[in-house]
Amino acid sequence: MNIADVKRKAFAMPLTSPAFPPGPYRFVNREFLIVTYRTDLDALRAVVPEPLQITEPIVKYEFIRMPDSTGFGDYTESGQVIPVTFEGVAGGYVHSMYLNDEAPIAGGRELWGFPKKLAAPTLTAETDTLIGTLNYGSVRVATATMGYKHRTLDAAAVRAGMLTPNYLLKIIPHVDGSARICELVRYYLEDVTIKGAWTGPAALELAHHALAPVAQLPVLEVISGTHILSDMTLGMGTVIHDYLA
Repeated sequence: MNIADVKRKAFAMPLTSPAFPPGPYRFVNREFLIVTYRTDLDALRAVVPEPLQITEPIVKYEFIRMPDSTGFGDYTESGQVIPVTFEGVAGGYVHSMYLNDEAPIAGGRELWGFPKKLAAPTLTAETDTLIGTLNYGSVRVATATMGYKHRTLDAAAVRAGMLTPNYLLKIIPHVDGSARICELVRYYLEDVTIKGAWTGPAALELAHHALAPVAQLPVLEVISGTHILSDMTLGMGTVIHDYLA
């Protein structure tokens, strides 16, 4: 393979069999369980990078079931999103993500900078309860429960919330171990259709784990539970701050 062939074919690793295909990435019947909770403000300050600004000590703990996603297949993920502002515009900083599928782990980290790690999340309905769980290895680190479809939410308001910007800290090391890329990335969800949205009583329990430190943002008070069924496209990102410039 000559140099021109390498440049022409290069998209992702491995060169001859990339771990994920080029986008766009469309999600059908993407299902969310989101438990919004109040946490410790100092704990948030320790993990949210400038120039993002914290608005209040709030975290959204998410379980997301994705049965039909272009290129990534059928998988589930779980993690924490922190409401922030950037230059006065409200959005969400993706702090942690745990999922069970190699393609979106590789694609998410390499393309956008999603903070993805391999774990075992689930999102299921059990009789009258929607249940989200996250195991890291054999250890349970998160459990969320919500009453199943107790009250309908306004779809337009839910959609408007999902169209706000999202922020990521993309870090890719150099071959000598130093940081070669360290960037703040912004992305949006696109072509969002809300098929249903509900709320109900919710609870969230987080356990301490050395390699899945979700409990470092402790649950002080559960504010709300939200259940969403939707279709959407994951938009590509833009760099809005280069820490190495």
